[in-house]
Amino acid sequence: MNYERYKELRVEKDGNILTLTVNRSDTKNAINAALHEEFSYIFDDIDRDESVDVVILTGSGGSFCAGGDLKWLLSMHGDPVTTSIGIRRDRKIQNSILDLEKPIIAKVDGPAIGLGCSLALYCDFVYASDHSLFADPHVSVGLVAGDGGAVMWPQLVGYARARRYLLTGDAIPAPEAAAMGLITEAVPADQLDETVARMAKRLARGATHSIKWTKASINAGLKVSANAIIDRAAAYENVTQLLDDHRIALQAFQNKEKPQFTGR
Repeated sequence: MNYERYKELRVEKDGNILTLTVNRSDTKNAINAALHEEFSYIFDDIDRDESVDVVILTGSGGSFCAGGDLKWLLSMHGDPVTTSIGIRRDRKIQNSILDLEKPIIAKVDGPAIGLGCSLALYCDFVYASDHSLFADPHVSVGLVAGDGGAVMWPQLVGYARARRYLLTGDAIPAPEAAAMGLITEAVPADQLDETVARMAKRLARGATHSIKWTKASINAGLKVSANAIIDRAAAYENVTQLLDDHRIALQAFQNKEKPQFTGR
């Protein structure tokens, strides 16, 4: 498999372990159009790569992924064609991760926000440094949580907690996220690399077909729920990308002000 076409994602292989690094550290790995597009097909490429049995997903420069880039989101506002393209990619990202039978380990150091948080939560293991934060603040920017939060949060922490965090956008420190079952484990920052490497090597040395097909069996039920949610959440998010409240929120955050929503 040739990964040379990837620019925003850095792809490295060590034996049968592939490490996928979000490579926009100057923006805290915020997602722009190019990165969003690459995420929409990278997992399909990994699926076809028979030399890979385990995947590590991480970020560069002390951040996992800060969510959508404000400039990119503003450039799409009010354009139904452009926003629908982005929504279609969101659906492809979610489905391609769920369809990938190879185990994925998220190595989170720093903020995992919005789609960045969803990317982590769709992984099979989530290890985070103890100073990391997890949040899905779509509502804070006038959007529906359409890129995975509405799927994964209720599955992981139950509906009561999911509502608490998805309807407010509040952030959760990694130790609390681990305690409530949102992520696998929070560890001291200086132990993160070793912890992830140890699990990746254990999986890579295991009975790979048994591991893959056990994951596929677990995901079979999850995919039933996900398919009932993804299309509706994505459609609602597409509508909110056209509303004034979304533009108001983006401009307010850009100006470091508090948004004054109008409900329109």
